[in-house]
Amino acid sequence: MNMSQSHEYRNTRDVVEAVRHPDPAGAAAKAPGEEPSQSREEKESHTGLPCTSGEDEEKTIVSWEDNDPENPYNWSSTRKLLILLLTMMLIINSTMGSALPSNAIPYISEQWDIASPQRQILPICVFMIGYFFGPILWGPLSEHFGRRIITNVTFILFTVWTLACALAPNFAALNVFRLFVGVFASAPIAVVPGIMADIYGNHETRGRAMSFFMATTCFGPLFAPIISGYCSPSIGWRWTFWIGLIYASATLIPLLFYLPETSASILLARRAARLRKLDPVGNAHIVAARELEHTDLHQLVTVVLTRPLRMIACEPIVSCSCAYLALIYAIFYMSFQAFPIIFNTLYGLGPGPTGLAFLPIGGGSLLSLPFFFAYDPTLTRLRRRHPALRKEEYRRLPLACVGGPLFVASLFWLGFTARPSLPFWVPMLAGLPFGAGFMLIFMALLNYLTDAYESFAASANAAASMARSFLAVVLPLATRPLFDRLGVAGACALLGGLSAVMVPIPFIFIWKGDHIRAASPFCIALRQQEDEREREADGRRRRREQAAAAAAAAGEDARQASPRGAGV
Repeated sequence: MNMSQSHEYRNTRDVVEAVRHPDPAGAAAKAPGEEPSQSREEKESHTGLPCTSGEDEEKTIVSWEDNDPENPYNWSSTRKLLILLLTMMLIINSTMGSALPSNAIPYISEQWDIASPQRQILPICVFMIGYFFGPILWGPLSEHFGRRIITNVTFILFTVWTLACALAPNFAALNVFRLFVGVFASAPIAVVPGIMADIYGNHETRGRAMSFFMATTCFGPLFAPIISGYCSPSIGWRWTFWIGLIYASATLIPLLFYLPETSASILLARRAARLRKLDPVGNAHIVAARELEHTDLHQLVTVVLTRPLRMIACEPIVSCSCAYLALIYAIFYMSFQAFPIIFNTLYGLGPGPTGLAFLPIGGGSLLSLPFFFAYDPTLTRLRRRHPALRKEEYRRLPLACVGGPLFVASLFWLGFTARPSLPFWVPMLAGLPFGAGFMLIFMALLNYLTDAYESFAASANAAASMARSFLAVVLPLATRPLFDRLGVAGACALLGGLSAVMVPIPFIFIWKGDHIRAASPFCIALRQQEDEREREADGRRRRREQAAAAAAAAGEDARQASPRGAGV
């Protein structure tokens, strides 16, 4: 690694501070000769050139070389696949835990004499409260301290609190334990999109990886009612949590041994530390960019931890995406109370068969994956013939344009076919368009957030997770009163109407998304980072050309001098 070259910067600042106090006009048009105000940490990530700071010129900031094997973008496909499989196991644990007591609720209520319907579903609701607050911490902290340590610590604590649920002595203790399970279970939902952004630089490959992430977010909750539906009446409701604990333990062992750190800033800090250790005197000037950024507790709280909240409040793309995702996610969780009402009350199915009613949702989710995988190559071909399709919004959002109407149609299908005069499998099959629409909307909007906010992807996804968890707490509390008052048809029609209101959101993004991103302080900061990377790449090429020319000239001089030396 050549540490002799450096690059001068002027007035570098933390890009997060720039976002916190945005000046879009000033950010878009800097004075001539002024460098963009940008984080050193972001300047170094995924670039190939050491650079020095204008504030501290004796320091040399270490960065990536071309094709650097330590750069997560350059890791082997096998290693990336292993990371993807580990994160999928994490997500299944996280999302399965959310609905694990769903079909165990009658048995839990019977043991502890819980008569109120609102109290009965508290084990699910308090979990979702933890799901709401957790991402405020885990997404930003993973960007600051690294993905591996946050993932491992939170999953260990998730496993411990799952054990506590299996041993809960009373209903109050169970709800407290479920709250803590939810807090720590929310970490993978916030952190995994950041891991995908760390290791996949190609939009198409990252999108495919994210599709598996989102498929597991859908399948995890679907396993839960099947497990609790068959365990609770036969071997006891506590075995619902014991099975969850067994799977968590089976995930924890490979996680601790095989999940590497993926954050570029953390890896570069380790590289700088290794270089200083090799030569404490000669390499004392070598640092990573993050080591020059002095983050105190005040900045951590006011900048890092509040980033998801500021993105919801100030970023229209984030706020509208959060609203749409929150509604369909809450409706998905309402189904864990609605399906027993429909298939148990109307059709007399037991807890186990009622749990199987969720399988068509999983089938619909699987059916959506081939469409997602076929979309990228199809779009690539169409872009060659239609330049207008090169707009960034066409990369993901048309999938949500298809998924929205499917999701709405599934709710009306369920509501108006759930009647004793029709066989139970007719409303059950409404799960196919429900699952397909749910997945297409999620894949499109979460991928769009990841693509639009890149290095801030963990915070953007944390914001989305917070929003949908909030509604997933509130709406399920209203499920039984809603269905009792309006009936199955009326309740499903109301939910379908609310979903229909959200359908235009991806269409609006396609129409005006580029203008929204152009005014976004976060996106402005990302563009500045990209411009800086391009300038560094150009400078590196020029220096290599100059070095090659100098070497060639030196070689020519040596050849010309050698005959004269021999003659003398």
